[in-house]
Amino acid sequence: MFKKKMINGASVTRWTCVNFSTLSPISATKFCQELTKMCRDLGMHIQHITQIISYDPEKIEDALREIHKKTADLQLLIVILPDMTGSYGKIKKICETELGIVSQCIRPGTILERPHLFLPSLALKINIKAGGKNYVLDKHISMVQDTPTIIFGADVTHPTKAEQSSLAAVVASMDWPEISTYRALVSAQTGRREIIEDLYKLDGQGEHTGMIRDHLLAFIRKTNQRPGRLIFFRDGVGETQFGDVLRFELQAIRKACSSIEDFRPKITFVLVQKRHHTRLFPAQADKKDAATGNVLPGTVVDTVICHPRQFDFFLNSHAGVMGTNRSTHYHVLLDENKFSADDLQRLTNDLCYTFAKTTNSVSLVTPVFYAHLAAFRARYYVEDEMSAVHLPTVKDEVKEKMYFC
Repeated sequence: MFKKKMINGASVTRWTCVNFSTLSPISATKFCQELTKMCRDLGMHIQHITQIISYDPEKIEDALREIHKKTADLQLLIVILPDMTGSYGKIKKICETELGIVSQCIRPGTILERPHLFLPSLALKINIKAGGKNYVLDKHISMVQDTPTIIFGADVTHPTKAEQSSLAAVVASMDWPEISTYRALVSAQTGRREIIEDLYKLDGQGEHTGMIRDHLLAFIRKTNQRPGRLIFFRDGVGETQFGDVLRFELQAIRKACSSIEDFRPKITFVLVQKRHHTRLFPAQADKKDAATGNVLPGTVVDTVICHPRQFDFFLNSHAGVMGTNRSTHYHVLLDENKFSADDLQRLTNDLCYTFAKTTNSVSLVTPVFYAHLAAFRARYYVEDEMSAVHLPTVKDEVKEKMYFC
């Protein structure tokens, strides 16, 4: 981000910082001043704060409720975590499911070490949580410019305890043609079940519900357009479950679309697999990463080691830092949009460059990466519970923002 600006800096006029650590008030104040300057340098419109609130780390819940009560319409809460670990999940649960506060947590050790190195990254996180956009692709995503398009990412995280429920997360893009802002929904379901149960439901009163319908209606509200194209990236499915996932989840997506009058988008359904043993190595010395020896970012393999009849490919979308890169395997189960192989591969690679928390490409298509983050965030909401059936609901003030980043 050196000498660069965010494409759309958020406006933050009501925010504060609470310090639960042993960091001195002088150090905390200096840090907030440096953070404010960095946010402004990158294009955000953020007010200075004059006071840092310090609280006993043993009274986190009381402190958060007091701040919420005293500060009306708080847009952002910066939290300097206690010196002892273990309070992050509690803070996120209270802020997001009980108080409706967007928060950004920071370890005190990070502030003391070299804050200037992480301040740009922190500003990127704050901007997207506050409703801004960090960056978009220069020519947007060319393969979806002709028709309004919504892109979904879905994942299921399973519990460590047998009696707990699994958590399913579905995120969806909320802007077009940029495709840079996402919205997340999470639901609890039967433990260890891979099929996402809450994509579409018809309740006892005949009301249509479910995460797909909810996202579709939100997209229509935000863009004033109905998407003519729906692309669904689904993670975490083994090969033996391909058929079950396609039958149940595709049917749920179709029903969710049909529940909206005169709405029949064309659907592309892609499975995403990171857990495999295939590794790619450069065959020519001039076609490798000079630092690590990995294949170059953007390398695609869709012959020889792929399925002889079905549409699948391996994509190495990121530059490795250390060791051998693990490429991601994409398996297209349905493509009503009739993408060519090149177009869908280019679209997938382009999406890997839209992950808002970093200026680099990532190894996994961005909507699936966000679904991972949303599912693991929800795990904090139920970490002290014996069962996750009653998953706390994220407050509306938070739900419409990218709180999970």
